[in-house]
Amino acid sequence: MNKVSETYNDDLIYEVGINAFLSPIKDLLTDDSISEVIVLGADNIYVERAGKLEQTTNSFPSETALLAAVNTITQFCGKTITDDTPIVDGHLPDGSRVCIVLPPVTSGKISLNIRKFSQVAKTPDFLLKVGSATEQALEFMELATKAKLNIIVSGGTGSGKTTLLNIMSSWFDPSHRIIVIEDTREIQLQQEHVVSMQARANDEFGHGEVTIRDMFVASLRMRPDRIIVGEIRRAEAVDVIQAMNSGHGGTMATVHADSPFQACSRLEVMALMAELGLPVEALRRQIAEALNLVVQTSRLYDGRRCITHISEVGFDHQADTYLMKDIFRLERSTAGNFDLVWTGQKLKMLDKLELFGLQDAVKLTAGIWE
Repeated sequence: MNKVSETYNDDLIYEVGINAFLSPIKDLLTDDSISEVIVLGADNIYVERAGKLEQTTNSFPSETALLAAVNTITQFCGKTITDDTPIVDGHLPDGSRVCIVLPPVTSGKISLNIRKFSQVAKTPDFLLKVGSATEQALEFMELATKAKLNIIVSGGTGSGKTTLLNIMSSWFDPSHRIIVIEDTREIQLQQEHVVSMQARANDEFGHGEVTIRDMFVASLRMRPDRIIVGEIRRAEAVDVIQAMNSGHGGTMATVHADSPFQACSRLEVMALMAELGLPVEALRRQIAEALNLVVQTSRLYDGRRCITHISEVGFDHQADTYLMKDIFRLERSTAGNFDLVWTGQKLKMLDKLELFGLQDAVKLTAGIWE
């Protein structure tokens, strides 16, 4: 069977499965205004829309019907869910992320979360439209990206980290060879020369695991112009830091943290998992030298996802700790709105702009670069 036929059959089987078992939430899965579907028992279904949770009137006929739907979903994820393995993470054929937890791990009801995968790649104009950034901040990030600065996108769950990383990727040189490393495929690159790699768990016999760290080490031998890590979670942090410090400019990744300073601290903790025996002070210097910028994202009280900080990473040699310099920061205006504004601080990266021939591209950001 050729590849086109296989794809057609997979899509057809997926559509049949939705119609047969997921019909109670099909309208939610196809509604582009909904970013996440949350099910807690047959008759308790919520959605996230515009950053806020709403309870729906949708329901499954029974807990048995919900269990059948869950079993169908796990099959599409290539996994099984049983009393022995009551927690399953995976993704559907359309790229949506799925997390399922069965009782008694949950309190008597099946828990199902489906974070929908956007079929349309977002553009920088999207950030302006929703008020997540300003023109000046976007121009700054575009120049920083094109100059191949090493950038970490930091934020909490659902704060827009992956969306921002996808948008920043639109500024990559189309001729570059890009290696993407993820647990679950979420990064949507429009460039032609992209190698996407996805982690793999052990099979039922305990064999075949491929970790983020395995893939990152392999990527260094694949002549990358850029390496993008969907999320740093464990000891692979030390490999990312070493790569950034050894000439692999333009490396980007996301990390779960609540502030730029905490993002560096989280990288430190995860790098220590590698048990290299490196003194903490030396590791901190390595991180400060490797990273150029931390872009912090957050979800505000009204549900809006915003960039709250764009910070340069430095090192305080007297205190042996990170020195964060906010270049842009979210501040309340006189009208009571929150705006991402330039703090007046300058970034010491003009040599990078000159190296990539970008010094003449500076418009709105004139004066920010030293």
